[in-house]
Amino acid sequence: MSDARQGKAPVNRRRVGSVLLLTSLTASGAALALAGDTVSLKVTQKGRAFAPGAISLQAGDAIAIVNDDGELVHHAYLESPGFSFDTGEQLPGSKTVVRFPTAGQFTILCGIHPKMKLSVSVK
Repeated sequence: MSDARQGKAPVNRRRVGSVLLLTSLTASGAALALAGDTVSLKVTQKGRAFAPGAISLQAGDAIAIVNDDGELVHHAYLESPGFSFDTGEQLPGSKTVVRFPTAGQFTILCGIHPKMKLSVSVK
C-alpha cells in the first residue's frame, strides 16, 4: 500500500538521501569542498602556537585555521591595508576558512595569546 493510502505524506527519497549525504560530509569535515571552499593548507593552533609558523600561498588560495588546543580558546586575526579578517573567538575543535585574495606579506596574530604569530607569504 502506498504512503498516501495509509494517511502518511509521501517521502521525497531524493531529499532524504541528500540530507543524509550532507550530514555525513559535514561530520567528516568534507563540507568545505562541497561548499566550494577548497583549502590549500591546514594551520593548527596548539600549544599556544600556529603550526606551521610560516606558509606560502598563491593569491586566491584558502587556508583552514583549526583550534586543536585542548581547552584553550583562540582568536586569529589579520589587519592590513589591503586585506583583513577576524575569526572571533575560536573554541576548541572549531575551524575557520580564510581566502587570501591579494598578494603580499601578512602576519596572522591571536588576540588572546600575543606571542602567537603566523607569517603568510602570498604571491
